[in-house]
Amino acid sequence: MQNTTDVKNMSLFKLGWPIFIQSLLSMCLGYIDTLMISRYSDTAVGGIGNANQITGFLTLAFSIISTATAVITAQYLGAKIRNKINTIYSVSMAFNLVLSLLISLIILIFNRPILKMMNVQKIMFEDASSYMVIVGGFIFLEAVFDIYSQIFRSNGKTKIGMVISIVMNLTNITGNYMFLYGPLKFLHLGVKGVALSTTISRVVAVIIAIIYFKKNIDGSISIKYLIPFDFEIFKKLLLVGLPSAGENISYNVAQIILLMFINSLSAVAVNTRIYANILSSFAYLFSISSAMATSIIVGHLVGGKEYDNAYTKVLNTLKKAMVLSIIIAIINYIISPFTFGLFTDNSQVVSLGHKIMFICIFLEIGRCTNLVVINSMRAAGDIKFPTFLGMASMWGISVFGGYILGIVMGFGLQGIWIAMALDEIVRGIVVLARWINGNWRGKRIV
Repeated sequence: MQNTTDVKNMSLFKLGWPIFIQSLLSMCLGYIDTLMISRYSDTAVGGIGNANQITGFLTLAFSIISTATAVITAQYLGAKIRNKINTIYSVSMAFNLVLSLLISLIILIFNRPILKMMNVQKIMFEDASSYMVIVGGFIFLEAVFDIYSQIFRSNGKTKIGMVISIVMNLTNITGNYMFLYGPLKFLHLGVKGVALSTTISRVVAVIIAIIYFKKNIDGSISIKYLIPFDFEIFKKLLLVGLPSAGENISYNVAQIILLMFINSLSAVAVNTRIYANILSSFAYLFSISSAMATSIIVGHLVGGKEYDNAYTKVLNTLKKAMVLSIIIAIINYIISPFTFGLFTDNSQVVSLGHKIMFICIFLEIGRCTNLVVINSMRAAGDIKFPTFLGMASMWGISVFGGYILGIVMGFGLQGIWIAMALDEIVRGIVVLARWINGNWRGKRIV
């Protein structure tokens, strides 16, 4: 039976905890997935890693519409304008489906030239190609699920995303075991078996999403809502989605550049970065789940022109999220000699990691502010400002500053991390000032 939810009056905790659990489990199960494959073959890990880097970059295109779907759906629901909801759902799904099928075709035809361009080692090349063909050929499943996931969240149904994530990851791990070590080992599929497991898990996720959508969401997805095509809705989706997608692409490219800087330092710096990112991800997961939950509520409030409530909700969330993020970051710093020791017995990595985790305390202050405020600004329809600010800051402070402090001045990984922290803090100050000043008001999309 379909039902609607008064999202504006839902508690932040009720919306946020499933998002946190979903993100946490996905991260942990992802590590288990990698560990299982590494026990099978080191070259398989390298091949899959290279393939995922390419497919992951290409799938950023899906975020053009999926991000916009969440924002626009929340505002229309908040404004109680339901006559366009089915059109929004259908246009979003159609766009992502067509785009993903095009990307699948590109991967199927050009996977080997792309891998050669990436200078993938010969020993890993065939594994990478096989994985890309199977996973890339069915990448439309991810695009479809992205739309359903955003629809669920916009309707306040965050628990279903958590449930689907658990089922999907457990299906993937079970499939890996079956093909690599279990009853289907005799097929000798190796990486192809891992790719099939990934694809099967996505099929399961889409099936569950479709069933849940039909039974629990007040809306419909059908080709009849595409005829005649609603270019006004499509334009709104692009106006919201393109800047956000552009920022995501810019961020990923900037991270690749920073990784190049770190690769030029030493193996100690490279390994320390990996372990530091894993440990700091727990603070990040809390901040992003709080930010996502808040943005859902803000979208509904702004849709209903309840600007003052949205203003207060964001500041109250930020205070709580900031306190907990700082506490987590401080605990991470205090116990880092022990936690880094779990990963490695290299005293240089442990020592450098301890220093990096101290810088992370300040980085989390800025990052928490950015995640909560910027996601809320986007939910309110203030799209362009945080996007252009983010792109200018990440390149002008994080990348350029990282090069100056880390490479030119010789501070190494610490210098790069200081630049990253400065980027987050400066951006956080600017967006918080904008939120307090109210420049985001009146930018609703409805």
